[in-house]
Amino acid sequence: MQLHELKPSVGSRHSRKRLGRGTSSGQGKTAGKGTKGQLARQGGKTRLGFEGGQMPLFRRMPKRGFNNINRKEYAVVNLSDLNRFDDGAEVTPAALIDAGIVKNEKNGVKLLADGKLEKKLTIKVAKASAAAKAAVEAAGGSIEVI
Repeated sequence: MQLHELKPSVGSRHSRKRLGRGTSSGQGKTAGKGTKGQLARQGGKTRLGFEGGQMPLFRRMPKRGFNNINRKEYAVVNLSDLNRFDDGAEVTPAALIDAGIVKNEKNGVKLLADGKLEKKLTIKVAKASAAAKAAVEAAGGSIEVI
């Protein structure tokens, strides 16, 4: 096969419909839109969720809750995740990302007390639970809030 012999496979390329080109074309007169009605008119489309004048579903549903625009979301790290660091290491948000424990730090990293810490570490995080602070200090490490 030569480059100049390439052709699209049969049936893979469709010619476009030529609308409104006389009755014998099969798409003449009303151009496939039927007769009258909103969808036959120029620009006759409805917006998303429109139900013909009936009260739309999204307006019938009750409003619930409250979204705080000032909400801070923290990346969560458990004590058991920190055992992969060397003894005496300094654990920062950048070190957690490099180790693959956290994907992105969002508004900061919060340390929770799930699991057991077996190493003495210096941990720098945005927040830590009281139980996590106690566990780190019991292991001989320290927590610095940044």
